[in-house]
Amino acid sequence: MKLLLAEDDERLGELTVHTLKKKSGCTIDWVMSGNDAFEYVTASSYDVVVLDWMMPDGNGRDTCARLRREGYSGAILMLTARDGLQDRVEGLDAGADDYLVKPFEMDELLARLRALSRRSFVPLQEDIVRVGDLVLKRSSQVVEQGGREIQLSPREFQILDLLLQNRGRTLTRELILDKVWGLDADVNLKTIDATVKLIRKKLEPADSRELIQSVRGVGYKIEA
Repeated sequence: MKLLLAEDDERLGELTVHTLKKKSGCTIDWVMSGNDAFEYVTASSYDVVVLDWMMPDGNGRDTCARLRREGYSGAILMLTARDGLQDRVEGLDAGADDYLVKPFEMDELLARLRALSRRSFVPLQEDIVRVGDLVLKRSSQVVEQGGREIQLSPREFQILDLLLQNRGRTLTRELILDKVWGLDADVNLKTIDATVKLIRKKLEPADSRELIQSVRGVGYKIEA
């Protein structure tokens, strides 16, 4: 899981980054302003963005609304000391997916982040993704290659979608399992390998190479 934390309280930011890395092994970038958060999100891909309500250059609600206006469709969690009903309503109306009141327990933050990560694929999702002669259409759940439609099962489509949206990035088997089936599913990692093998059989090689490349001992990727 890749996270962006926007928190201007240096002590809380350091504690949060240290705890999340230790307990979840996630990748996390930390910024201290809304403008920096906006720039990071538009320049990279994050599973979840965590926004503090109050920051030096404005508030998390405004940053959240700005991200939504610009097309960011990933998960957003708002952190705030403001626990009034109207504050929660304003945060959610601005586009936040969840709301956590300070002070909070790190275990609860982790649980909420896992839940948000399971509900979304990647930020800034493209409806139509093209790599070479392969075209994936998310809204219609259609995959075409060289003008012919490729018949994929729902799970196969989800895996291909995930890899294409993260092209150039190696995805671990555990992450694929979490995103497509959920970590609580009764599915082992060999199922990932078997499903990828089926997808490969249905797709033509790109330039004499498999489109989906294996990264030994780690997982799979599609080159950008």
